[in-house]
Amino acid sequence: MHASDTHLAGARFLEAERGCSARSSAVHTFAVLAFYTGGSATIALRDAWNVTAGDLLLIPAGAAHRMVTAERVAFWGATFCASCFAADEAVHVIEPFERVRDGGAAVVRIAPERHEHLVTLFRELERVSQDGVAPTATTDLVQKSLLTLILAEAHEAHARSAPPATARAATGGVVAEALRFIERHCLEKISLEDVAAAVRKSPAYVTTALTQGTGMSAGQWISSGRMAAARRFLLHTDEMVDVIAERVGYGDVTHFIRMFRREHGTTPAAWRAAARGRS
Repeated sequence: MHASDTHLAGARFLEAERGCSARSSAVHTFAVLAFYTGGSATIALRDAWNVTAGDLLLIPAGAAHRMVTAERVAFWGATFCASCFAADEAVHVIEPFERVRDGGAAVVRIAPERHEHLVTLFRELERVSQDGVAPTATTDLVQKSLLTLILAEAHEAHARSAPPATARAATGGVVAEALRFIERHCLEKISLEDVAAAVRKSPAYVTTALTQGTGMSAGQWISSGRMAAARRFLLHTDEMVDVIAERVGYGDVTHFIRMFRREHGTTPAAWRAAARGRS
């Protein structure tokens, strides 16, 4: 189970020897940050990006990417639920990821005097999100606070060093706009028609563009964001299932339970008991 499947965010330190590469691209439903502390790599994310120690790589949810080459790389990687975070007051700190979708730089340089501070934040986020740490409202708040500080560093660096977004193809623009709207509003009672209206296209056009661009339809992206938030609430709070259903955009608790069971093979209550037992 991925850290971002149950928490707002998770982090860990990774190292790779020479010759590391991936032949096929990956697309995630969560956002990724990677702060490189050693080595060098080339990442394919729309364009080819070279990263070295001191660089921060930003990968938005839904963006196809792969590591082309890596030479003795070492980096702190963090994943987070963008739709969970977008529903909070500090939504502006995820704007660098939206700018990457719009054609902006996926790699930004972190000032040397900020390296130690950033590593400390990643290390502490790893500690509070690892297996064995009891999931509580407090740990969720700590994760959110640490992630906010990390994203604030990314926001400042991106605003300082990123060039203007390049022109995008029409379909790519629709994908970026649709994902932005879904991430910011999927915990509300929205539908495919609302997404289509927000990007000024027909529902059929949006469905085709998203499926071709990310492998998932608008409905699947909405459901993915809602399920991620539901897992977070189930794990970190004692709220009743009907309250959680309402919080993540489902007015009908029976429909929420049916959708949750379809996704996870069990009811929300049973999932909560099992997840807390593992922790």
